[in-house]
Amino acid sequence: MADHGTDSGWDLVVTPWHLDEYLPAFPIPDTAAQAPRPALPAGSVAARMSRLHRAALDTVASAARPLVLSGDCPTTRAAVAALQRRHRDLAVLWLDAHGDFNTPAISTSGYLGGMALSMLTGRTPDLFDDPLDLRPVPDTNVVLAGARDLDPAERDALTGSHVHRVPADPAAVVSALDELGPVPVYLHLDIDVIDGAELPGARFPSGPGPSLAQIADCLAAACATADVTAAYLACAWLPEHVDDHATRRTITRLTTALGASLT
Repeated sequence: MADHGTDSGWDLVVTPWHLDEYLPAFPIPDTAAQAPRPALPAGSVAARMSRLHRAALDTVASAARPLVLSGDCPTTRAAVAALQRRHRDLAVLWLDAHGDFNTPAISTSGYLGGMALSMLTGRTPDLFDDPLDLRPVPDTNVVLAGARDLDPAERDALTGSHVHRVPADPAAVVSALDELGPVPVYLHLDIDVIDGAELPGARFPSGPGPSLAQIADCLAAACATADVTAAYLACAWLPEHVDDHATRRTITRLTTALGASLT
């Protein structure tokens, strides 16, 4: 996948892993910076992820306006920690079919990928051995769009929070961002927010939902409305599908909506 977006204002960064699993087939644009892959220690998945996130942090921090292509959501810790080095305040626009608002205490599966937004908002303080100097993002600065596949305890946690929940609709996204005021926005998209029928090979398809075209419109509207200082695409396809033609086409459509040009 060659990048032709040198004048787009985006600096491409690739973190080709899912949790602690390296994805050798992950499509990497020619001009992208690839986060180094350190030797991983024996032990827990969280400890191994900490090592990967530390490596990704420095790579993202060196990008002026990072656009991260990743195989999971939790590496978002590194992206936001990098942004916080130069932004005192930060808002988060999180487009995902799942809430990613589980914690070790309430998760029924223990799947760390389902805790990514909780990680950013300070709800998993003891999960990782390297906190990355990540400051919790206040709930009031978080917009969760398109979440429709929630565990019962996760739904309760979101209801009891101050996270703004909206449909994955361009007008709703723009309205929510307007309410946050002039604060830099970190835009996070998990591809499973898209209708499952349009995502062959997705790890966690969530059935009927907004179309790829509607999600692309949400991204374009957010960039036109807010100061989107960084973006992150969680390309959560199964390893054997992460480099399919349909996968590449979807990634290209989404990055185009953000203003980056990939082939």
